[in-house]
Amino acid sequence: QVQLVESGGGLVQSGGSLRLSCAASGTTFSVRDLGWYRQAPGKQREVVATIRALGITTYADSVKDRFTISRDNAKKMVYLQMNNLKPEDTAVYYCVVADSWGQGTQVTVSS
Repeated sequence: QVQLVESGGGLVQSGGSLRLSCAASGTTFSVRDLGWYRQAPGKQREVVATIRALGITTYADSVKDRFTISRDNAKKMVYLQMNNLKPEDTAVYYCVVADSWGQGTQVTVSS
């Protein structure tokens, strides 16, 4: 059973940065595609960024050139570096591995 634990969320001012981390266990991490999703109040969950097993990354248009997803297979970790944060980035961010979801971490960006 896959277990995921996110960390790194918090309150930041517009233009600031945060780095989210997700620790995985219970899966063959290196062969998995990984992703970060988010859900803002009153909105549907949306994909933010994904990274394939071979390292190919994709990003939502709204975060391109501001966010960077990365992975460390040896540590079974996936990261989301978020720069130049905007109030519209406020949401609960979820790590997804092998169709399993973490508990989420809150990111709040003040204007």
